[in-house]
Amino acid sequence: MITGTHRLNGKVAVVTGAAMGIGRAVTRRFADEGAWVVAGDVAPFGPAGDLRIDQRRLDVGDETSWAEFADHVLGVYGRVDVLIGAAGVIGYETITELPLTEWERVIRIDQTGIFLGMKTFLPAMIEHGGGSIVNFSSDWGVVGGVGVTAYNAAKGAVRSLSRNAAVSYASQGIRVNSMVPGWIRTPLTDRQPADANERVIGSTPMGHGGDVSDIADGCVFLASDESRFVTGTDFVVDGGFLAV
Repeated sequence: MITGTHRLNGKVAVVTGAAMGIGRAVTRRFADEGAWVVAGDVAPFGPAGDLRIDQRRLDVGDETSWAEFADHVLGVYGRVDVLIGAAGVIGYETITELPLTEWERVIRIDQTGIFLGMKTFLPAMIEHGGGSIVNFSSDWGVVGGVGVTAYNAAKGAVRSLSRNAAVSYASQGIRVNSMVPGWIRTPLTDRQPADANERVIGSTPMGHGGDVSDIADGCVFLASDESRFVTGTDFVVDGGFLAV
């Protein structure tokens, strides 16, 4: 991991799912790179540890929560240059076992949350001449997994929605890409059954899982001006899992 290069100096970034795991790592890395970061989550935050990090409550599946969050962001910072949609949950039921309420819970956070984030901040990004959006999909948004029905569906939809936004708003200076992580050690994977983790890691050509810093590095590139000609892509960070 390369830090302290100030590749995001002066940018204003919103990161969802920022209280833990990948979202937390992205938040801290962005601040190290010189961005002002507004971190959103429904989970409790630990100490920010950096004056550049502004921690706020955000329920990504609720439009009113987004509106209140945006009022704060735009009122304090005046613009948004980067939107990182990292909030997510997972479930493990097959289609025949999946209650409608659980389907709706996963879709609400993993898919609707991405839609609401873009709907909320795209107008401000357009008004200020552009920006970069990174929406989190997954390897399981590309290939099928046993169980994980709603997660598969939501993460697949995120890829399509991101491409839609990329072509719809490219002429207005907006870049939209989907981040596609493989197996990354996070509190989420720590809670998964050990045999499930072993199967995925065993199918990864590099022979091991990834670290949250691997994803944060990719997000820095996509958020920075270095990726100015990159939009509508699936940015895969998975140790070769999808190449098999």
